[in-house]
Amino acid sequence: MIRTLAITKNNEIVKGLSIDEVLSGDYKWYWIDFNNPTMYEAEHLRTPLNFHPLAIEDCIHTLQRPKLDYYEDCTFFVTQALRPGSFTRDEVDLFLGANYIVTFHKHPCIEIDEVWNRLQSSKTPEKWDPSQVLYHVLDQIVDNYFPALYSIEDNLNEIDENSKGRTMEYLLENLFDTRHDLVSLRQTVTPMRDLVYRMINSQRLEGILEKKYYFSDIHDHLLKLTEMIEANRELTTDIRDSYLSINSHQTNRVMKVLTVITTIFMPLTFIAGIYGMNFENMPELTWKYGYFLVLFVMLAIGVGMALWFRKKGWFR
Repeated sequence: MIRTLAITKNNEIVKGLSIDEVLSGDYKWYWIDFNNPTMYEAEHLRTPLNFHPLAIEDCIHTLQRPKLDYYEDCTFFVTQALRPGSFTRDEVDLFLGANYIVTFHKHPCIEIDEVWNRLQSSKTPEKWDPSQVLYHVLDQIVDNYFPALYSIEDNLNEIDENSKGRTMEYLLENLFDTRHDLVSLRQTVTPMRDLVYRMINSQRLEGILEKKYYFSDIHDHLLKLTEMIEANRELTTDIRDSYLSINSHQTNRVMKVLTVITTIFMPLTFIAGIYGMNFENMPELTWKYGYFLVLFVMLAIGVGMALWFRKKGWFR
């Protein structure tokens, strides 16, 4: 679907025009949005919009890393938005010119819909321009990173506290899934941070330079997101190491108990093995109290070794 929105010289909003009507009209500036376009609709990027073939190729072949490219009559931006309630990334491409902005996305984008509706209902369209639209779209994209990160933090708190008494295997599996989500989010936030940094330090983007403070605020949000992601990655490492240490400690305790039991029974098994041999000339077999004496000796050895191990602190 292709939708258009144009601002006249009298700062009136005109909607529902075709691309040819927008390009042939005398408008202050315009916005064309390619929302989940078909291949036929995507060809409008080539004709009549006449964008550079490399930029069109980046639009068609997703998923590109966030970046910006300078062309003769426009600047091309590649950004990444997160789908609501997930960590799936969708590419959002923008062409910024002196009197237009063109957005291209193959999936529904709530950030662009939000800015589109805000502009349509604005009572002061004269305050808007293409760079202002770019700012609001980027701001919405970055703001929607925070709920995803907050959901990760809530999950980490639940894993750390383990208030539901889940097994260690389940917690570790959940923890590794959370680390994967953090890596995925970092792969989105870090390139976006670098992109916005290039934007606010570029001398070729006049409209952005005029609103440098606004774009710097977006960059600050991305820096905050980066720090939060790294802090949560360190937290997942600490939780993982703690669980592995607890698991190793429990295993060592079990092995120690089994070692003590085995060590106590080794001499008892040795004595039982000697008197279990079928030789005729074994004098102890004819003793009247030999059986009870052997049992007493075995009991004394077992109790003595247990007391000695206890004194050595093996049962602590």
